[in-house]
Amino acid sequence: NFIGDICIHNICRILYDFTFLMNFLSKKVSKHYQNAKSNTYDPVLQLVLFGIFLSMYLITVLGNLLLILAVSSDPHLHTPMYFFLSNLSFNDICFTSTTVPKMIVDILTHSRVISYVGCLTQMSLYVLFVCMDDMLLTVMAYDRFVAICQPLHYAVTVSAHRCALLLLASVFLSLVESQLHNSIVLLSACFKHMEIANFFCDPSQLLSLSCSDPLLNIMVTYISGAILGIFPILGIFFSYYKIISSVLKIPSSEGRYKAFSTCSSHLSAVCLFYGTGLGVYLGSDVSYSPSNRMVACLMYTVVCPMLNPFIYSLRNRDISSTLKSILI
Repeated sequence: NFIGDICIHNICRILYDFTFLMNFLSKKVSKHYQNAKSNTYDPVLQLVLFGIFLSMYLITVLGNLLLILAVSSDPHLHTPMYFFLSNLSFNDICFTSTTVPKMIVDILTHSRVISYVGCLTQMSLYVLFVCMDDMLLTVMAYDRFVAICQPLHYAVTVSAHRCALLLLASVFLSLVESQLHNSIVLLSACFKHMEIANFFCDPSQLLSLSCSDPLLNIMVTYISGAILGIFPILGIFFSYYKIISSVLKIPSSEGRYKAFSTCSSHLSAVCLFYGTGLGVYLGSDVSYSPSNRMVACLMYTVVCPMLNPFIYSLRNRDISSTLKSILI
């Protein structure tokens, strides 16, 4: 069964395990912040949290840097698919670096404070890199669609010029979304001595700090977010609908397996990204629990960027062989 090779069961199991871990860690982080608020510290808890998050951050950065190094050092990997993959890895490094280092420093120094400018900057970068992940995953689905459904036109359709345009369009749309959030928060939010029930400046929580009726601002933000969220998801669904339709027409099971195996890493990354986003965030919206929202943010900012290099290296022979030649 070639579709079974994408290991959806394993992805679900990984998500379950990491959700459990992040739920445990979010409770410990909340407890640490409460202790800091009351000037009572647990040095063992502090060291454990510091060690865990520092280790996960270093694994994320080193894993993605190795992926970028593998793509750049091997001429056989200088293709559109790996071009977008290296940009996704770079974006994941930036994404996790937006929030995790500040959280690690806060754990170590017992700090719970962030400046007005720092909060806006962190929120803007968070939105920017989330949108970039979204856009890059969509562009990579389009690349696989052309490679499998229109192989004779692949070199022309996904040319170097078009790859650059797709990347620039992704950056531009992400910047627009980021600055839209930034502008709305600047115009409406009251920041003076406000407390946020999270380890970073979560955009949805900043919008709730409005000095006036936040309904219009929230509606505009969610509509723009839905547009930049729904259209990429529809694009990915359409691409894989066409891919599966084309693959099923291949007469031999070996041919179907070989064709679909080129998409398995990307599909696993898509399941991970949207699984954490839709599953955990929607769950937190239903339960209105600050701890659930913290779990969602930890899954997004820590788990997804950390697992992506493993997904692409372990399930891709070209990447894994290049990494072996680099490391050995």
